[in-house]
Amino acid sequence: MKNAWTQIGLVAGVVMPFWNIPLIWRVVQRKTSADISLSWLFGVWTCILLLLPSALESSERGFKAYGISNAFFFSCVVAAVLMYRKNGKNENK
Repeated sequence: MKNAWTQIGLVAGVVMPFWNIPLIWRVVQRKTSADISLSWLFGVWTCILLLLPSALESSERGFKAYGISNAFFFSCVVAAVLMYRKNGKNENK
């Protein structure tokens, strides 16, 4: 049974960060990131990046997969938010 839970954890670790895609999509569709706090964005991103080395060193495949995919997808969130900001302010069209 432990092996089944390990596999479930691995799948969940890879799939969970995919929930960042709707956030990215919403920012791109609306062409604004006004509703996203930069302090929240950089706070979460910093924590994710600080967690990544531990995930990479871990022997747990689920944790490693989660760390890598979460760092990748949240970095995409950061890029999308910053792309739709100009000089710290959003352009409203």
